[in-house]
Amino acid sequence: MERGEPAGWAGVAKVITDRLVVLGWRQRQLAERANVSQAIVRELQYDTNRRRRSARTLEALSVALGLHPSHLLDVALGVVPKPAQLPDDHSQEFFVAWVEDQARLMSLVEDLHRKVDELRRSR
Repeated sequence: MERGEPAGWAGVAKVITDRLVVLGWRQRQLAERANVSQAIVRELQYDTNRRRRSARTLEALSVALGLHPSHLLDVALGVVPKPAQLPDDHSQEFFVAWVEDQARLMSLVEDLHRKVDELRRSR
């Protein structure tokens, strides 16, 4: 875990929230990609129900989020997560998604710059 990063279920909630923002997804999209219910995603993202989760559920969510399969389980256990390793058969798909993520982030940055410029001009 990074120094100062939350561990346990609070850490899992932060990882899910951060990745959803980066990917531009909603809970429903993550639930569909991980083949889990949206209720599970909601409970984990908002840390509302700390019941025991299956390793398979956490693995499915980790993979759907583009992380190492054990990432969320590692965070829940307070262990330093392993870096994502893209499987060969999905490398192109993940690369395309990564490029799209970067383009989306650049667009957000450009929008922020435009809004800051507008605010400066309106003074």
